[in-house]
Amino acid sequence: MNVLQFPILSLLTYLPLVGVFFIALLPKECKGGIRWTALAFTIANLLASLLIPVYFDSTTAEMQFVEKVSWIPTLGVTYFFGLDGITLWLVLLTTFLSVITVICSWESVSMRLKEYYAFLLMLETGMLGVFFSMDFFLFYIFWEVMLVPMYFLIGIWGSDRRLYSAIKFFLYTLFGGVIMLLGILSVYFYHGAQTGTYTFDLFELMKLSYPSTPIVTLLGIPFSFQDLVWLAFFLGFAIKVPMFPFHTWLPDAHTDAPTAGSVILAGVLLKMGTYGFIRFNLPMLPEATQHFVPMIMILSIIAIIYGALVCMVQTDMKRLIAYSSVSHMGFIMLGMFALNSQGVQGSIIQMINHGLSTGALFLIVGLIYDRRHTRQISEFGGLSKQMPVYATLFAIIMFSSMGLPGLNGFIGEFLILIGAFKVNYVWAAFAVTGIVLGAAYMLWLYQRTMFGALENPKNADLPDLSLRELTTLVPIIVLCFWIGLYPSPFLNRTEASVNYILARVHKEQAVAEPTLSHVEGPVLPVHGPVLSRAEGSR
Repeated sequence: MNVLQFPILSLLTYLPLVGVFFIALLPKECKGGIRWTALAFTIANLLASLLIPVYFDSTTAEMQFVEKVSWIPTLGVTYFFGLDGITLWLVLLTTFLSVITVICSWESVSMRLKEYYAFLLMLETGMLGVFFSMDFFLFYIFWEVMLVPMYFLIGIWGSDRRLYSAIKFFLYTLFGGVIMLLGILSVYFYHGAQTGTYTFDLFELMKLSYPSTPIVTLLGIPFSFQDLVWLAFFLGFAIKVPMFPFHTWLPDAHTDAPTAGSVILAGVLLKMGTYGFIRFNLPMLPEATQHFVPMIMILSIIAIIYGALVCMVQTDMKRLIAYSSVSHMGFIMLGMFALNSQGVQGSIIQMINHGLSTGALFLIVGLIYDRRHTRQISEFGGLSKQMPVYATLFAIIMFSSMGLPGLNGFIGEFLILIGAFKVNYVWAAFAVTGIVLGAAYMLWLYQRTMFGALENPKNADLPDLSLRELTTLVPIIVLCFWIGLYPSPFLNRTEASVNYILARVHKEQAVAEPTLSHVEGPVLPVHGPVLSRAEGSR
């Protein structure tokens, strides 16, 4: 179903690449032109993406704005883009933060501008492609493509240990991606052997129930085919989240990435992992999902508490916020694997909240780093006297991250706690511990940097926020209040999709298959015959 009658999802995905083309035409000396071109294309993409919630039908779990074209019929590959309630807000978060990253780089990046903004735009294409892809082959291409621009952004424009951090980020994520590919191929060949149709179409693959009886014993533990595929997906997505103990690449990548890289990394890239779990693991492998719930819960609770405790001893502001992401993402995983509507909806809204709040915290650190070229907490103190506007916005973002009522973080954490409590009150109790620790390290950071006497003479003449800097933070704060005070528009649009996912996990087969009635005929012209089961078979 595509009510707009034009390929809006493809437009959103590839418009940034058109921006790359125009940037490539500009001479490298034309720095203003390069910046304005990047900004124009990211703003255009943001404005185009605003059409989606306007025409989005929140009453259905069916895929919308569908674009489906046979691409490589001999392999069963389709160019299949679609969007539902789970994807909707992640897409808008991506286009929104892309604009913010261009603005926040305006003065802080002056070296190799053409390459820098080209990589930022390519990264936006990769991220949107991941969210839109409903064909595993397409999904995997965008998943891997996304790594390249982020690798260069960290490796070229990062700080002290940028090469080490870039390589570590790349190897970790590539390793997870390759293991995930094994899971994809396992499902692909199993489906082909059982049905005679070889396809990467996600919804064709979901029609089949995969074996959940043990086929192999490893270390004395029986594993079924479904368990093994689930674990392959788990490694790919858990590294990206990152879940404990796969998180070690994150603090290094965050610390050494440029501000824009940290914002995108925290805001969107980490969500690729949680999105993968909810899009693939839960609905496609329901028995294995139930099987591994205790493992996920234990790892999530460790991440929540461990991440918060490590934050307490950090001396680098950026590293502190990086470890806070480990804790917050553990919270999101906890809600998702509570496997009830409150927990899953809370985890989805918390993905958006974390993207806004933690992205803004990295902006906060980047702004002070641009002025002092240090992120050491001990270098600051009493900044609220010299930079009152900065201190005020920092305080709002800090409370948002802590989950103060009236701000966005509260809604997500509240729903996750309800979801966790309904399943196991012990899980909820541990999660509350993480919230308390989170408040402690954030308040401690704020107290050490903003309050007290302005003793360091290097901070005596620091300018407060400029108009350009305000344009990066104020829109985020507006969204934080909007979600915190009136979350219904955000929750309503995810409800139907969440209910469908949970129905599959809990085997409530009465729920209709969401996409099948809408993808029988292509929305875009199909060049060649529509792939059928017989044609796709080998």
